[in-house]
Amino acid sequence: MNDYNTYFKNKILMITGGTGSFGNAVLSKFLETDLKEIRIFSRDEKKQDDLRNQYKNSKLKFIIGDVRSRESISIASRNVDFIFHAAALKQVPSCEFYPMEAIKTNVEGTNNLIEAAFLNSVERVVVLSTDKAVYPINAMGMTKALAEKLVVAKSRTMNENEVKFTATRYGNVMASRGSVIPLFVEQAISGENITLTDPNMTRFMMSLPQSVDLVLHAFLYGQQGDLFVRKSPACTIETLARAIKDIFNSKSKISYIGTRHGEKIYETLVSREEMSKAVSTENYFKIPMDNRSLNYESFFSEGSKSINNYDDYTSHNTQRLDIEETKTILKELDYIREKLCLK
Repeated sequence: MNDYNTYFKNKILMITGGTGSFGNAVLSKFLETDLKEIRIFSRDEKKQDDLRNQYKNSKLKFIIGDVRSRESISIASRNVDFIFHAAALKQVPSCEFYPMEAIKTNVEGTNNLIEAAFLNSVERVVVLSTDKAVYPINAMGMTKALAEKLVVAKSRTMNENEVKFTATRYGNVMASRGSVIPLFVEQAISGENITLTDPNMTRFMMSLPQSVDLVLHAFLYGQQGDLFVRKSPACTIETLARAIKDIFNSKSKISYIGTRHGEKIYETLVSREEMSKAVSTENYFKIPMDNRSLNYESFFSEGSKSINNYDDYTSHNTQRLDIEETKTILKELDYIREKLCLK
């Protein structure tokens, strides 16, 4: 994967939403590369200041702005070579209560980013999406699905020598900000009840370094409009809770509180329609963009029968982890190791 440093030499990378979990993981990896400059674009001045003091690195440039403002993203992306677009509203309940805010950031913000990248002749853009964009039932998933559509729509219009747009889609990143693992860990350490929504609910298990590797894979190998998915194992929420209880030798009881706003029992990373055309490798699925035209008559008498031969790729039918396997994965996380040392 170190091939990316060849592309990075003397280049400028911008990360939108760069003060989040993904941005932090990227920085620890990329500051050692030959990138000339890394721009952190976000609206959170406190987190920017924290990163500035943490790294004290002259390669880092911090820009206060918001993807909702086409002007601010256009100015910030001048002379930029590559963009990783991670800025988004990601909390499912919040987006359910404030769907227009999700639209402004996840849809309009992504469109602003895409247009700014085009106007400023950026070389490559990778847009980060989520499993909730597949068969979306909540506002967060719906807006991220539209963000993916924007990537494909723009990609259709690009010439060979113009911006290359690709996207990645992944499930819950373990121990990322706002995810369930930090909540379960704090409850286990304090002895409070560990609150589960539905014990049979399944979620993909992916680490932050793996999410970075997925973006780099799309960056290196993606063609115009491609979407990449990393193959990941999954476990039930109950298995996750019991694994955390064991790791921290916790006496906490498990209580069941019911499903929250907009939650699914399981997540889908690739729909069966996408699986019918996906290219499968050892660790990834590549889904080429749908480049059919608006000539609907071409499809009245001829459809795709092969779709019926495929299943969705979901957290219910991927590799299922048991408690011991889940503990093994959790113990590899820096977050869990730090908490074990502090306990």
